[in-house]
Amino acid sequence: MADLVYQRCIDPACGGTADLADTTFRCPRCGGLLDVAYDWDRLPVPKSLKHFEGKWANRTHPLDFSGVWRFRELLPFAPDDAIVTIGEGQTLCQRADSVAAYAGLNPGRLFLQYEGMNPSGSFKDNGMSAAFTHARMTGANRAACASTGNTSASLAVYCAATQLMRGVIFIGSGKISYGKLSQALEHGALTVQIHGDFDDALRRVQEVSRQLGIYLVNSVNPFRLEGQKTIMYRVLEARGWEVPDWVVVPGGNLGNVSAFAKAFHELRALNLIPRLPRLAVINAAGADTFYQLHEKHGLRWAGGRFDRSEIDGYYAALDASGRKPDTLASAIEINRPVNLPKALRALECCDGVVRAVPDAEILDAKAKIGAGGLGCEPASAASVAGLRALVRENVISPTDSVVCVLTGHVLKDPDETVAYHSADRATFDAKLGARGVKSVAFPNRAVQVPNDLAAIVRAIESHT
Repeated sequence: MADLVYQRCIDPACGGTADLADTTFRCPRCGGLLDVAYDWDRLPVPKSLKHFEGKWANRTHPLDFSGVWRFRELLPFAPDDAIVTIGEGQTLCQRADSVAAYAGLNPGRLFLQYEGMNPSGSFKDNGMSAAFTHARMTGANRAACASTGNTSASLAVYCAATQLMRGVIFIGSGKISYGKLSQALEHGALTVQIHGDFDDALRRVQEVSRQLGIYLVNSVNPFRLEGQKTIMYRVLEARGWEVPDWVVVPGGNLGNVSAFAKAFHELRALNLIPRLPRLAVINAAGADTFYQLHEKHGLRWAGGRFDRSEIDGYYAALDASGRKPDTLASAIEINRPVNLPKALRALECCDGVVRAVPDAEILDAKAKIGAGGLGCEPASAASVAGLRALVRENVISPTDSVVCVLTGHVLKDPDETVAYHSADRATFDAKLGARGVKSVAFPNRAVQVPNDLAAIVRAIESHT
């Protein structure tokens, strides 16, 4: 397949390429990021997206059962016998009218793409399946990542379920929720905690991976993003192949927005969709590098000629001030997003915007999402909090069709959920108050009653 699939530098002016089997994941000419590139003219491509509907009838076939690999004609880098799947991608895109009302949209206009249904409880499994497939093709026997939690959980699950590799996980000090750390430990991965934050851990894991020849599964790996493309295929599938007006996604390392734009760009180039949606990336206010650079500094992709000095200057200012990322939405607590150039390209491709929302608004949005029936971790709720802000600004109209991506399950960080709804001020202050959240809008507090039948009945009747 070497002449049909390869890796290509994202900089059009560079044109560097790397072999399909290369695992450095950096352009050999300029050191930039790579895409997985396909010679679509010589690959079999369905004439219509309806082609994929037939895969649902074949639920006993592992590749057709997978919500990633049933779309394998659109990420054709691996032969079928090399593909690694543990049943990822069995997710749903649910209409959410109560959340729409909270965000300011009309009924029937908001859908929540719930990735918490994946085996490890987050969207990461889409990309991990693709990364493990590529790793298997290259003969790797160890895989490593730096993580705020979800990547580590996914890596550990895939290592344990497939027994193909040993997982090595780098985490920062105090920057991972116990819900996620418990998964890495339970599934047997080697966990290395370093003094520093996620950005420090990512730098070290790349150095260690190069020195020891360990396969890197962070989203600098372009095969990870190939798997994450399929989230948008499932969105389209759930909507009868109708393209929404907007897709709203939390922004951390910016792999998802990069993958989503690549998915839509390829589908449009293959004449499988009539138009592109707009993209909105939502940072947490305490980790808002992308928002600052794109919206405040005016940084643009500009056909690949983006101002790298603007990024370098911004990072230098972060270092000089000692400013570390700080948000309760720990999954997106990242100051130096590795996919920033790809995300700039994504916004140019899909006429995108970036916003930053404070933790209090993220937690309130999370409570409204949960009250609507889908439980998500705080970072996921940034998408709905950002949607609400964009509707207030009249950037998104109440009549627009919108898909908000919920990236992880509510049990990824149960401590924050309990603290939000707790009647105990000490519990609230320890988890939320200490991080700047003064009050919450939608608490569902437990009702305390004496151990008396009549009192219990009165309490129930007064609250229902």
